[in-house]
Amino acid sequence: MAEGLRERKKRQTRQYLSDVATGLFLERGFDAVTIAEVARAADVSVNTVYNYFPTKEDLFLDRSQGVVDRLSRYVRGRDKGESAADAVLRELRIQVEGVSPTVGLMDGYERFMRVIEGADSLKARLWHIQQEALQRLEGTLQEECGAGDRTASLVAGQLSWVHATLMAYIGGEMVAGRKPAEVSRDALVLLDDIEGLLGETVLNYARRAAE
Repeated sequence: MAEGLRERKKRQTRQYLSDVATGLFLERGFDAVTIAEVARAADVSVNTVYNYFPTKEDLFLDRSQGVVDRLSRYVRGRDKGESAADAVLRELRIQVEGVSPTVGLMDGYERFMRVIEGADSLKARLWHIQQEALQRLEGTLQEECGAGDRTASLVAGQLSWVHATLMAYIGGEMVAGRKPAEVSRDALVLLDDIEGLLGETVLNYARRAAE
């Protein structure tokens, strides 16, 4: 269904508010900026900001829903013959090899990470996002393999670890001042090492029928 004018304007306003806020956060730090200052810089009311973003953390981590859905989306979209782990590793390799901003491989990402490192509330919100993503993935695996399968929670934990380990590595290397293309090459090696550590149960879980 095509996006309507109202929906498009709301999306554009939301993005504008996030962009303005992010610019302030990058310049001065997360804790030093108030919602009132964001509203003033964006030339809107404080209530308008809160209508789009219930908390200040939402302004900075405005794409968290995509992170929450990411692994579940990979698993649901796995090819015939692929397991859940196959799909996750394949998709992550595609993102890393493509030097994608989705996994933090972009110039300026180190500034984003430094803002997070300087704000306990952002680190706490990231933890909640990771937990929500884990629960979402566990639910997806249970749907795919049958409700009540306790193995789903264990496999979800392992695949979440794969994603978290990759993102932590990329973030650390970018903060250290390395170039995205350089980090990409080493991250691909890391993914190979990670795959080698996964057991057969994880690697074969939720394999989609070849026929």
